[in-house]
Amino acid sequence: MELFSATWWWALLAIVLIDLVLAGDNAIVIALAARNLPPHLQNLAVVSGTVGAIAVRAMLAFGTVWLLHIPGLLLLGGLGLIWVAYQLLADDTDEASADPVANTFWAAMKTIIVADALMGVDNVLGVVGAAHGALELVVIGLLLSVPMVLFGSSLVLRLVQRFPLIVQLGGAVLALTAAKMIVSEPVLKDVFGPFHGDVAAAPLQTAARWVVYVLVVVGVLVSGWWKKRGAQVSQQLVG
Repeated sequence: MELFSATWWWALLAIVLIDLVLAGDNAIVIALAARNLPPHLQNLAVVSGTVGAIAVRAMLAFGTVWLLHIPGLLLLGGLGLIWVAYQLLADDTDEASADPVANTFWAAMKTIIVADALMGVDNVLGVVGAAHGALELVVIGLLLSVPMVLFGSSLVLRLVQRFPLIVQLGGAVLALTAAKMIVSEPVLKDVFGPFHGDVAAAPLQTAARWVVYVLVVVGVLVSGWWKKRGAQVSQQLVG
């Protein structure tokens, strides 16, 4: 691709749009993981989480050609992200530590990095695909995603603190992202249709996709609520 040609600029525009969409997922994970931290640690978690997200995405970007040859990668990533979404909604803070603040911070960072690694595969595939092999576009995309994730995380965190219901919405978004990764798995193309959007899926394949979307989102929301409610009931009985 010729540098600064019309095709190059269109590819850059596509990458910016992809970054805007994908940065939202990273921002939601970071905000939900950091929402229970003390105020003086929330900003540190947001900045550290953003750096981790970009670092993971950069490493995956340079390994994309190798990653594309791993069968079932998107399926495994989707299943792992379902577990992350459930944990964020369940708000499991039962772990004991001599330093609860430090334990909570590092637990939040672990959640952020794991989620970034799982979502990073899907994110990088989108950016690298839009770049059509132009390395400078991949680098520009990574650099542009830094302020997007940083600003998005801070914004979502403030909204979560003001409107707790957004936690459920964020969990639903992460669950839907996981479901889309699963149905986009090339190994399952006979069930859910083609991986790329240039070929229309059959009606039954489209229906199968929607079934997965609904089951995953509803399953994560209900199971997360049930786990959290059970923990609250246990605390009331002990108290």
